[in-house]
Amino acid sequence: MYTANLIGFGLAVASSAFIGSSFIIKKKGLQRAGASGSRAGSGGHGYLREPLWWIGMIAMIFGEFANFVAYIYAPAVLVTPLGALSIIVSAVLAHFLLKEKLRKMGILGCILCVVGSTVIVLHAPGEHDISSVDEIWELATQPAFVLYAASAIAVVLALVLYCEPRYGQTNIMVYIGVCSIFGSLTVMSIKAIGIAIKLTLEGFSQAAHYQTWVFVMIAVTCIITQLNYLNKALDTFNTAVVSPIYYAMFTSLTIFASAIMFKDWAGQSASSIVSVLCGFVTVLSGTVILHSTRDPEAPPVSDAYSSLSPQISWLVHANGEIWKHKDNDEMHPEFVAIIRQDHFK
Repeated sequence: MYTANLIGFGLAVASSAFIGSSFIIKKKGLQRAGASGSRAGSGGHGYLREPLWWIGMIAMIFGEFANFVAYIYAPAVLVTPLGALSIIVSAVLAHFLLKEKLRKMGILGCILCVVGSTVIVLHAPGEHDISSVDEIWELATQPAFVLYAASAIAVVLALVLYCEPRYGQTNIMVYIGVCSIFGSLTVMSIKAIGIAIKLTLEGFSQAAHYQTWVFVMIAVTCIITQLNYLNKALDTFNTAVVSPIYYAMFTSLTIFASAIMFKDWAGQSASSIVSVLCGFVTVLSGTVILHSTRDPEAPPVSDAYSSLSPQISWLVHANGEIWKHKDNDEMHPEFVAIIRQDHFK
């Protein structure tokens, strides 16, 4: 293993620990904020006044910083899949803090994530030497990557403008899709910025190159969008569902984007490429198993009856008679309880 890859590996592991814990801490903060005001999934921003959410945000910032530095030393095909370790951290903490039980098959999923990550680390390619941000700009403006970026932006616009108003609250792929697609562009920009900073520290300043600031603006835009839609996904859906699906989509798209832009696998043997892909499939299998064994999250109390049919109601009288309520009937004064039949299905 290359020394640079080893440094990138250590930073990626630290990043996973911080990011995995941040999911749970932020979730707790979102729950507290939702209990006293408008939920983030409904467009509310009360979580910004919740200290616990900010603690989770700080943990995520530390994790992202470690991840940022890791991308300077190692290729995306090595660093990104190690994000699976954050899912393990998230699952274990959710078991204890959010009462989302981690079952035996879930533990098997965690083991598969670790095994797959190990295979990826052992067969990952080394980082290519880049001498200036101009060279990165040439990679970013090659026709293949321009086509990928244009397609990504078009899909995101369709998700935000058409799909979100209609399916955002019921289909997790809307929020996660926006996060993952922009996430792949974020990683490419972050890697470019990291290399520019590294070259600057080595005495070759890249601050005068306008391309450096273009990458900065792209990264900031993508990060803000990611955070917004990740908050919506976390507040609307179970953490055990959000984490693995987000990981799978984000990692797949990032590896694909990096292979196009930075040509990570150029010069690699077929066996190394196949080994990395097998490791990635193993990690994905672990995330699927981990997700499938988790209990679904109960809906918020305020929404528990919103989807029940108002047409089927039964009044149970004090004398034991059961009388079916009709739309044109007035409420009987002696009823004990209204039991909605749908509630017991």
